[in-house]
Amino acid sequence: MDDLPSGDAPDIPALMRAAVLPAPGQPLQLEVMATPRPQHGEVLVQVAGCGVCHTDLHVMRGEVGFVTPCVLGHEISGTVVEVGDGVRPESGLTPGARVVGGFIMPCGECPACAEGRDDLCRPFFALNRLRGVLYDGSSRLQRSNGESLAMYSMGGLAEYAVVPATGLALLPPELPLVESAVLGCAALTAYGAVRRAADLRVGETVAVIAMGGVGSNVVQMARALGASRVIAVDVDAATLATARNLGATDLVNATNLDPVAAVRDLTGGRGVDVAFEALGTPATFRQGTQILCDGGRLVAIGIAAADAAAHVEITPLVRRSQRIIGSYGARTRTDLPAVGAMAAAGRVRPAATVSRTFTLDDADAAYDALARGDIVGRAVVRMSPPPSEAT
Repeated sequence: MDDLPSGDAPDIPALMRAAVLPAPGQPLQLEVMATPRPQHGEVLVQVAGCGVCHTDLHVMRGEVGFVTPCVLGHEISGTVVEVGDGVRPESGLTPGARVVGGFIMPCGECPACAEGRDDLCRPFFALNRLRGVLYDGSSRLQRSNGESLAMYSMGGLAEYAVVPATGLALLPPELPLVESAVLGCAALTAYGAVRRAADLRVGETVAVIAMGGVGSNVVQMARALGASRVIAVDVDAATLATARNLGATDLVNATNLDPVAAVRDLTGGRGVDVAFEALGTPATFRQGTQILCDGGRLVAIGIAAADAAAHVEITPLVRRSQRIIGSYGARTRTDLPAVGAMAAAGRVRPAATVSRTFTLDDADAAYDALARGDIVGRAVVRMSPPPSEAT
């Protein structure tokens, strides 16, 4: 599959396999169903890899509300096999093209999209995130008995996925196909946090709390965009060692040290210009506010359980002119190609954050490993190639 030449798309089978979440708290189960087909403005992708993200885990546990039964998986890489009408040939989204799919799939038509704010696309949140459907109000996935399956983004834990053309970017030929799935969420979210939300300035100091798939990409994105110092904070020594290899200048093991005191010691008591909180817990959110310098910014990235709230001291926030900024992804149509270009140029190495791969048969085991904290960086579910492509 990795070597499929552009313009040569495989035959589309009538049936495919997908990992279905029947209900919160239940394990993923593999099911055979009809291969979806693209409608107007959409593209059918033969999935090569799908990233294993904590947000999916939140949905599986019922901590983030979503419609079930559903197919999760919201960062994919793969090969275009069919395009619907309305997809412009000049986009390059033609059969055989290698692509990555961003988890934010902008409608391209609402007021936010018209302003370039793909991350605020109202139809994406109102239709996909609330109802699990695409922009004609229906899902592309059905069980064998005809029951509709909700789609979390494109429903990428499947052998084929329908994606709005606005949610895809061409994958540079220098990059590996399977591992590049992480461009669509982990790396895209990191870019949005560092470039868009923080508006990082050259020479600023940064702390990144939690070295998961997103946090490890924030480390390298911050260094690539000019941070003079990047302090990685986590509770796992192996994870921190990986962060060092990705560009972290300092490491804080929060198991052995008070992270707030440690970051302040490293900065001579000043604190950091920007703190990125990539876990989404009240405790780490509060730590992020406590390690800021005067005028510093906390960029909140981690998705929390629905009822989670963090205590913030008002007076220091006001007196020291600090800011708290939420950052959900990035602007897919412009930023996903930019992330791909940075990776192709070697400025960042998102694929280097992938530490484990699983098969679709083992998708539930992948999320169990994520829940136990056994995955350093990011894991990817690798789809098996069709028999004609197997070696």
